[in-house]
Amino acid sequence: MERRNVGILGATGMVGQRFIQLLENHPWFNITWLAASDRSAGKTYAEACAWRLDTPLPKRIAAMVLQPNTPSAAGPDLPRILFSSVDTPIARELEPLFAAAGCAVISNSSAFRMAADVPLVVPEVNPEHLAMLEQQPTRRASTGKTESAPSGGFIVTNPNCSAIGLVLPLAPLETRFGIEKLFVSTMQAVSGAGYPGVPSLDILSNVIPYIKNEEEKLQEEVAKLLGSATASGFQPAPITVSAHCNRVPVLEGHTECVSIKLRKPATQEQILQAWQEFQPLQGKGLNGLHLPSAPLFPVEYAPEDARPQPRLDLMRGNGMTTTVGRLRPCNLFDWKFTLFSHNTIRGAAGAAVLNAEILAVMGKFDFRDFPPVASGAPNAELISA
Repeated sequence: MERRNVGILGATGMVGQRFIQLLENHPWFNITWLAASDRSAGKTYAEACAWRLDTPLPKRIAAMVLQPNTPSAAGPDLPRILFSSVDTPIARELEPLFAAAGCAVISNSSAFRMAADVPLVVPEVNPEHLAMLEQQPTRRASTGKTESAPSGGFIVTNPNCSAIGLVLPLAPLETRFGIEKLFVSTMQAVSGAGYPGVPSLDILSNVIPYIKNEEEKLQEEVAKLLGSATASGFQPAPITVSAHCNRVPVLEGHTECVSIKLRKPATQEQILQAWQEFQPLQGKGLNGLHLPSAPLFPVEYAPEDARPQPRLDLMRGNGMTTTVGRLRPCNLFDWKFTLFSHNTIRGAAGAAVLNAEILAVMGKFDFRDFPPVASGAPNAELISA
């Protein structure tokens, strides 16, 4: 796979830093463009960013000059592939502008996750949904009318950090047995709130039983992820989801307690087998090409009584694997279990990088039929969530 130049919107934030960490030595992508807010534009990355990760800030990145976060100011250096980690109100304004300017925008924002023509994707779960990006106005085949000529750009999103960890063990169960009802209570790390996140006097020795819009996102996104995509749009899965979301004093990683009611009976052994055999990206439909960020096992079961735990299971699969434990009968539904996933890798930057990898394999970054558009191209009318 030839290395392709990529850019990062919101490069100085916590997810932007994760993007840099994951992409700096990536075999398929090469960071050539970084953008941040107006107050940071024109500064070097080292001057504008307080690096918070446990690996050193790459010297090449530290010396890069941050660019304005608008396509009209980017000029000819704007890459055709952009990773976006800007806040939702900013994403709602900027991401369509970059798509209209001919960029593939791979977004971690919630702004367009539920839009009628924007794929919400976890590659192991619903890669077929990526076909819907061809319905976006900036991507559609030209009708011959000048005003509707496409730029080739598009928007693809990854889900909420809790939804990603949850949907991975749900997907093989939905395929084999069907899921009728789902109850989930999350214990979410403070890093999910960005930096500086939750004030220490609020979170230390405490649990906060409210995260704005989180329960709604979890309930809506699971249904879209496990649903179908047709020519007429997305059809959510007929699953009833009830979610409780809590912020807890853990630095990294989200823990979730789940109860499920299945449509077909399943034994404990059958459920464990479904998780163990869940390897949808290992050569199936991808010509045997391994995606660099894809874990060999996206779901791993920990049989110990007191697992999973943030301290012990954070970096399974380089932070891309969901760890499941404590599978047991549920008195209310059929089965219950506990899961844990890394919220800023699998739940954010790593999820977007994996989406970019599968887009590359599917040929969605072949822009030869879409010549570059002037960077001041008008906004495309994407359907907002």
